[in-house]
Amino acid sequence: MTQSASAKALLPLGLFLALFLGTGIYFQLTGVDYAFYQLASPVAILPAIILAVLLSKQHFDDRIDTFVAGVGERNIVTMCMIYLLAGAFSTVAAATGGVDAMVALGLQIIPPQFLLPGLFIIAAVVSTAMGTSMGTLAALAPVALGLGQAAEIDLALLAGVLVSGAMFGDNLSIISDTTIAATRTQGCNMADKFKANLKIALPAAAITLIWLFSYDTGAVPPTIPEANLWLSLPYFLIIVLAVMGLNVFAVLMLGIILAAAFGMVAIGYEWIAFSKDIYDGFISMQEIFLLSLLIGGLSALIREQGGLKFLSETVGKVTSKLFKHPQQRAAFGVAGLTGLTNFAVANNTVTILLSGEVSKRLAEEGNLAPRQSASLLDIFACVVQGALPYGAQALLMGASFGLSPLEVSIHTGYCFILAGVAVAMIIWRRPLEGRAEVVPA
Repeated sequence: MTQSASAKALLPLGLFLALFLGTGIYFQLTGVDYAFYQLASPVAILPAIILAVLLSKQHFDDRIDTFVAGVGERNIVTMCMIYLLAGAFSTVAAATGGVDAMVALGLQIIPPQFLLPGLFIIAAVVSTAMGTSMGTLAALAPVALGLGQAAEIDLALLAGVLVSGAMFGDNLSIISDTTIAATRTQGCNMADKFKANLKIALPAAAITLIWLFSYDTGAVPPTIPEANLWLSLPYFLIIVLAVMGLNVFAVLMLGIILAAAFGMVAIGYEWIAFSKDIYDGFISMQEIFLLSLLIGGLSALIREQGGLKFLSETVGKVTSKLFKHPQQRAAFGVAGLTGLTNFAVANNTVTILLSGEVSKRLAEEGNLAPRQSASLLDIFACVVQGALPYGAQALLMGASFGLSPLEVSIHTGYCFILAGVAVAMIIWRRPLEGRAEVVPA
């Protein structure tokens, strides 16, 4: 049974962040190459897990059961399976020439100076269609990396742009886990939430595009690789299937099979090489695979010990003192609770499920429409998730691009802009006016 609110329950998270980020920043300042790789993240989280186990008041066997249940949580396991398939798809596509083909085609179609806004729009469209930022990043990362290297674009910026577009779609898509969770916990129509969300997301996306157009990525003429453009067909096929709403696992599996099949026909790709490349792809995702499992277990221990309840109560007290207008108080309460919860559990869907009940109560007390609380829940879960250096998106792009997750997270401009636009609109109060029909959860 979950204990009463406890600030002490958050100490393990603080320890992990101090070790994970602190060590990397220290080595960065001292000029060490690959500063954030000196201490592997799955190792950095072990002391935090030990501390969380020691702080728990459960029977020792129950503490271990809580941790293991967190490791095996459905969303955590789903993410890890996506990591494996994404790694395999990336490796096979590169080995068969599919990545070079897409890079060559992309450089011929998209003017170099429009690569950044172009990739943001592509990622946003694909993510909206797929309903998953992780599936989008897994599919687009290899091509984006090739385009960035050919055009000599800062890879950290490029990775941030890709995450930004993916989070735009994750936030808005009507088939996204976050959208479904937000509407169900707040009791509102999907269409109501989408319209409310769009009023904030579209201005943020427009500002992001203006910002991206300011980068002169056409200064260096890109080197277009020699490639068989027919090998780009598997990519187009999986994007079409994704837009049609096919499950992300099916999309990635078909991507792997199609990339291998085209490679076998075009360049004599062999079965034994295919099997080895799949396994190499799995290995490339080993670190983020392990870290995601361990974060799931740590989050479960923090939740059981009252850490999330402490965040909820603290946010409620702070917002009640800072804001007199009931709708503003409710809106900032939902935003703050969601952001802090996501900071603790590093999973936006789980965050919404955990914060949903309290957010609904805050919304009712502040006369905030269910569509608005659902929209704010989804927005701030996606904002924090996209900008979190130990979030799944930054970890995946860091592994794919050979960067530290922190480098990726600080370049997710859309997430920061979205947060700014949302806060500005809450203060203005315009989008908070009116009530929506409540739909039973």
